[in-house]
Amino acid sequence: MKIDQEEFIKSVNWQKVDGLVPVIIQDYHSCEVLMQGYMNEEALKESFKHQKVVFYSRTKARLWMKGKESGNFLHIVDMGLDCDKDCVLILAKPYGPTCHSGEISCFEQISKRADFVFLSRLERLINSRKNLAPNSSYTAELFAKGTKRIAQKVGEEGVETALAATVKDKDELICEAADLLYHLDVLLADANLSLNDVIAKLKERNSK
Repeated sequence: MKIDQEEFIKSVNWQKVDGLVPVIIQDYHSCEVLMQGYMNEEALKESFKHQKVVFYSRTKARLWMKGKESGNFLHIVDMGLDCDKDCVLILAKPYGPTCHSGEISCFEQISKRADFVFLSRLERLINSRKNLAPNSSYTAELFAKGTKRIAQKVGEEGVETALAATVKDKDELICEAADLLYHLDVLLADANLSLNDVIAKLKERNSK
C-alpha cells in the first residue's frame, strides 16, 4: 500500500466527524461491500501499522482489530477518502467471513444480488468442487476428466459463441457466452488461477 500515512491521517476532516470517521470495507477482488465501522485517529494509525483493519468500538469505547478473536482478518490493500474527506473507503482482502453471523458480508441480503459479486461467488463455488466426487456435480466431473477435456470445452463453447454472434441471435449469444465464461472459469481454477489474474493482466496492458 503506497500511501503517505501522515498525510492521509491529516487529510481526514476530523473536526467535521467529531473525531470518529465512518469506514467502509470493500472486497478488493469482488468489489463487494463487506461491512462498515468507525475509526478514530489512533485506530487509523494502528490500521496502517498492522496493515489490518482496526476499528474503534463506540459501545465499548476501545480499539478492536477485526479478526483478532475469529481469525477473520481484513488485510488492507489500499484506502482512500471521499470528496468531503469525512469517510474512508478501504479495499481489503478478507480471510474468512466478515460478518459475525458467518456470512461473507454484513450486507449479505443485498450484496449478493450484485452482478460481479455473483460472478466472484460462482468462481468460489467452482473452486470448492475441485476435489469432490465426480458424480457429485457437473463441475466436479469436469475437474476429474482433467485439463485436456476442460480446455476442449472452452474451445467448443468459444466456437459456438462466435457462431451465435455471426447469425445475430442475441438470445443464443447470451447462452453460449454464459457457457464459455463458466468453462473458462473452470479452466482457470484447474490451473490454480482466477479471473482476477486475467483482470490484473488487462490492467497492466491498459496502463501502457
